[in-house]
Amino acid sequence: MELGGCSSRSWVAAAMLPSQALLPAVVFALTALQALASDTFLAAVYEHAVTLPHPTEEPVPPSEALALMNKNMDVLEGAIREAARQGAHIIVTPEDGIYGWRFTRESIYPYLEDIPDPVVNWIPCTDPSRFGPAPVQERLSCMARNNSIYVVANIGDKKPCDSSNPSCPSDGRYHYNTDVVFDTQGKLVARYHKYNLFRGETQFNYPKEPEAVTFETPFGKFGIFTCFDILFFEPAVVLVNKMQVDTVLFPTAWMNVLPFLTAIEFHSAWAMGMGVNLLSANTHNTSMAMTGSGLFTPEGPAAYHYDSATEEGRLLLAELSAHPRLSPTYPPSTNWSLYATSIKKFPGENDTFSGTVRRDVFTFRELRHKDGNYTVCQGDLCCHLIYQMSNKRRHEIYVLGAFDGLHGSLIKYHWQICTLLKCPSTNLSTCGQPVETAQTKFEMFSLSGTFGTSYVFPEVLYSGVQLAPGEFEVLRDGRLKSKHGTSKPLITATLFGRLYEKDQPHPLRISL
Repeated sequence: MELGGCSSRSWVAAAMLPSQALLPAVVFALTALQALASDTFLAAVYEHAVTLPHPTEEPVPPSEALALMNKNMDVLEGAIREAARQGAHIIVTPEDGIYGWRFTRESIYPYLEDIPDPVVNWIPCTDPSRFGPAPVQERLSCMARNNSIYVVANIGDKKPCDSSNPSCPSDGRYHYNTDVVFDTQGKLVARYHKYNLFRGETQFNYPKEPEAVTFETPFGKFGIFTCFDILFFEPAVVLVNKMQVDTVLFPTAWMNVLPFLTAIEFHSAWAMGMGVNLLSANTHNTSMAMTGSGLFTPEGPAAYHYDSATEEGRLLLAELSAHPRLSPTYPPSTNWSLYATSIKKFPGENDTFSGTVRRDVFTFRELRHKDGNYTVCQGDLCCHLIYQMSNKRRHEIYVLGAFDGLHGSLIKYHWQICTLLKCPSTNLSTCGQPVETAQTKFEMFSLSGTFGTSYVFPEVLYSGVQLAPGEFEVLRDGRLKSKHGTSKPLITATLFGRLYEKDQPHPLRISL
């Protein structure tokens, strides 16, 4: 077996290492054999409350930049050491977790390092000056090596360019938002340049082409991308469908947007819809609504954390399947429109109204009774709901909603969304505005839609922004269905569909 061969080579390499490096190699070999024997691995993510730089438009001295990054790496090193102590094979840390944000293009420069292609076979911990000053990469490499754990971090890459090239910035260099992965020996095994920059990331450049970055481990095949990337075909879908990764590593700095785009809600839905493990590590900053990390699987969350009340970080660990597609509990394929398109008649479509979720105009229909059978349509999408409330509160209003259109103010991408949604008040004009709490439980619900895509992501969100692992299922005909009612009051039950082929051209990625 190929993986067994990798393990054997680890033992051979250990025999040839100097005595001071022998122990980490032996620990790695034992860890690899352990992972192979169980076909599982222990994964960790750390949600980090980042120490931020003072906002400035001018570059600070390199020593000051490094001092700030070392403050953050001190915290990350503590989390990495603890994860390794508990037996974790890999840990993911957040986007912006080492230097934060609030940068201009000029002020980010002292925080950047030249990150080489991993084909150079480099261990910064033992050869730190091979590619010029690289104190951040050196320290991350040593964290991985000294603790015999894969370490995933987000840093900045700088690359010189020829000023005669029209795409070369005027300062003669490219800046990239970059993820790096170091293996248990501290070797750089993966480097990924973020392809879909969020609208405020003007300090970074867009890569010329999307990268599909993967690497093999004794406990599965891994892919990696960053934050906003998860919403787009490249690289997110390419990694899963074409590259067939088992697990996606996901450093993120996710600003929560209720009622739909909370970190734990959408990231868990994406893992279920795509059928892979997702290791999501978020930054923690309550003033910017940043929280929500987890270890998500095709069956639901193995562990997650959402905390908008305190300023503390959090380490999460969970045992995951190394090859989820081979698991006996792996969800069967779903025809997301089969059930909804089989319904012959759509009753009572005239009593609908429009409501706005941020800038997206939904078509809503109020659920006026304790139980019912409702449909609402918009564009090519019709959403169907069968439900029964167990304790309908008179002061709480729920709606069935449909959205079929482009989302986003600058970068526009196409959603199809069916949702059972609680409104913040009895005033229907508030439907679609953020809501975190509810009191109404459901004895049952079944939500489906006539989706024009196979990329649909299901999730249920309870009062207090809590997930509902094990309490719902997706049937092969596309119904999102409660199993035995809801154990907690419901905020939303949602099917997120993505029609990637209808996305508008990216307005900022021009003539690269």
